[in-house]
Amino acid sequence: MKFARREFLRLAAGATASPAESFSAWAQSYPTRPVQLVVPVPPGGTFDIVARLVANALSKRLRQQIVVENRGGAGTNLGTGLVAHAAPDGYTLLLAGSPGAINATLYHNLDFSFARDIAPVASIEHAPLIMVVNPAFPAKTVPQFISYAKANPGKINMGSGGVGSTGHVAGELFNMMAGLRMAHVPYRGEAPAVADLLAGQVQVMFSTPGSVISDIKAGTLRALAVTSAKRMDVLPDVPALGESLPGYEAVSWAGIGAPAHTPAEIIDKLNRETNAALAEPELQGKLATFGAAVMTGSPADFRKFIGSEIDKWAKVIKFAGIKGE
Repeated sequence: MKFARREFLRLAAGATASPAESFSAWAQSYPTRPVQLVVPVPPGGTFDIVARLVANALSKRLRQQIVVENRGGAGTNLGTGLVAHAAPDGYTLLLAGSPGAINATLYHNLDFSFARDIAPVASIEHAPLIMVVNPAFPAKTVPQFISYAKANPGKINMGSGGVGSTGHVAGELFNMMAGLRMAHVPYRGEAPAVADLLAGQVQVMFSTPGSVISDIKAGTLRALAVTSAKRMDVLPDVPALGESLPGYEAVSWAGIGAPAHTPAEIIDKLNRETNAALAEPELQGKLATFGAAVMTGSPADFRKFIGSEIDKWAKVIKFAGIKGE
């Protein structure tokens, strides 16, 4: 039997259109089952709180449960690697953050690339760190701190939550830009580092707001500066570090990532719904309680931001000679 040319073309067009149409329908119906949000740190900290706040808001918007799964370990590399190797179907997501951008340079033997294997979906928030000292420390301003450090080389110990933590590299950026050489003292998390700062065992920390704001307000720690470009609303009298050291800026941040090659339609849907959730005053207010400000934008905006963070911390890591543990 011979087909007319017109009939053959019609059938061929239908055959090629059907997979695309079915794929589009599949993407539009996403998600049809619970979505796993991998948080690459143990439960309880600020990063984990952000994950649960956003998961709750997204669950309502997507009408499907977002299940938070904490997979801490190896400086966030364990959980990040799990997502990097997951099926790119939108059902395994990552709460990405500052550690991922830092680890891209800090570790050389990972079986994944944060820049290549994690697709940026949506940014969520950013928050400054706070440069804090024990009240007994002689400096009350950043210029006084820099002068004291230069006059007393080797006498200032900087505590942090661990080698390569955001607080560590923020302090090394300060070293690099101010021409200082503070000694780094790593701890297993911020809580023991703050305890030793309160006891005077270390002299300074670049800490997340949630770990030190209560002590600052109680007067048991002194805030010298915040590390964002602008002052924090919750600490309006504390200057931005850039006011004394122009160009300095360091923030912790969080966003949603997915395995590379996740369909663009799914990424775009997650981005739209995340941005819509972040526009809600209730969620903004909850994030603001620990000094975080919402950070919205397109997946392309988030990719550009991540790239700039990787480049920034690569320079600091090389300057300070930081080695991953």
